Amino acid sequence: QVQLVESGGGLVQAGGSLRLSCAASGRTFNSYNMGWFRQAPGKEREFVVSISRNGGATYYADSVKGRFTISRDNAKNTVYLQMNSLRPEDTAVYYCAADTRYAAIGAGTPNYWGQGTQVTVSS
Repeated sequence: QVQLVESGGGLVQAGGSLRLSCAASGRTFNSYNMGWFRQAPGKEREFVVSISRNGGATYYADSVKGRFTISRDNAKNTVYLQMNSLRPEDTAVYYCAADTRYAAIGAGTPNYWGQGTQVTVSS
């Protein structure tokens, strides 16, 4: 099993940047594919981006492509989400997720979830 703790959320003006972090427990972090999801008020949770176990493969939702960058540091058991050119529509609770199956991340059905961190973008 793995436990996930997100950090780095906050309030930022449109056009600004934030970097989210997700720290994972355990000694098998490099066994897990990772992803970020978000849920805006009144909306369903949506996929944002995924990264494979060794970081060699990534996949972005069209809405964030070119603005967000996912990366991971397996030595630190941490995955990051660099968010640039933020827009008010990026306002949401952002969740980190993990699964040994890469397809589960893209399908929105990973086994492990963090508690989420709030990102608010003001106009």
